[in-house]
Amino acid sequence: MKISRRLLLAAGATLPLAAPTILRAQARELRLGILTPTGHPWNNAALRVADELKAETSGRLTMTVFHAGQLGSEAAMLQQMQSGALDMGWIMAAELGSRVPSIAAITAPYVVDSTDKIAKLVRHPVALSLFDVLPRETGTVGLAWGITGMRAVFSAREISSIADLKGMKLRINPTPAYRDFYQLLGAAPTPIPTPQVFDAMTNGQVDGLEADLEFSWNQRFDKVSKTILMMNAIFMPVIALASGRVWQALPAADKDLITKVVKKQLDRQIDELAANEPKLVAQFKAASIPVKTANPADAAAVVAEYDKIWLPKAPVLAELRKVGKTL
Repeated sequence: MKISRRLLLAAGATLPLAAPTILRAQARELRLGILTPTGHPWNNAALRVADELKAETSGRLTMTVFHAGQLGSEAAMLQQMQSGALDMGWIMAAELGSRVPSIAAITAPYVVDSTDKIAKLVRHPVALSLFDVLPRETGTVGLAWGITGMRAVFSAREISSIADLKGMKLRINPTPAYRDFYQLLGAAPTPIPTPQVFDAMTNGQVDGLEADLEFSWNQRFDKVSKTILMMNAIFMPVIALASGRVWQALPAADKDLITKVVKKQLDRQIDELAANEPKLVAQFKAASIPVKTANPADAAAVVAEYDKIWLPKAPVLAELRKVGKTL
């Protein structure tokens, strides 16, 4: 078949138009939601992910980070990821654990007893295997863990041991895994919005706060505390999630790159937090607040009762405890 010069010119004329169309189809702007405020280590890690993705792809993949709950609560962000309206979200284990007991298991008391061990635990295959249920249970894909350090009780009255928590009105994270532990210790979990806790401790509405050291230093809860009791019992991790719907549509190479970059930056966050914890403890001690350390043996009976509640719901807790003893 003879092709006319006119047809060749017509076909050639379409190529410059088609090529940019292909390039535009490959470009993508990702949207990531996170509850914590600007400047938080998790947020900083998310911004580094955005910068690295842009650099690695020469601008083809970009990411906008929506800080401080701009896209709503974590529950709302999960719904958006399930529908595909939100590409990624960094969601705390408290929110996920209230829906998926096996995720809550990692926040059980005394799985590990130091921040250095947290850093090792969240990189262990057993902890990473907890992500396996997420596509089915939440419609999301887990990419990596981020962490906070071990949590402490900031008390508005003088305390010295776990026994002194009995009867205290404590503001704790309301996730069932935390609530069950502190109720078994005899404390009275008291729901107070985080921005109101400082005043609530000042006026006696609550007797204390259970929180991680970094958050508490930034909020200066030492100024309304008479004792800091290092529990070394529980911690609050975050999971970097991708929407299952969005993930399914991404090219394999983009999935690999996003996973690699997210893990790299959250590994950095984990290492930096673990290295910084001794400095935080020193800062609290320099503030002339007695810093005391709880004895895990004092909570042994409570942990046994706790496991009676949680092992039937999350059998993986037994495996996590075994891992924790080896770290």
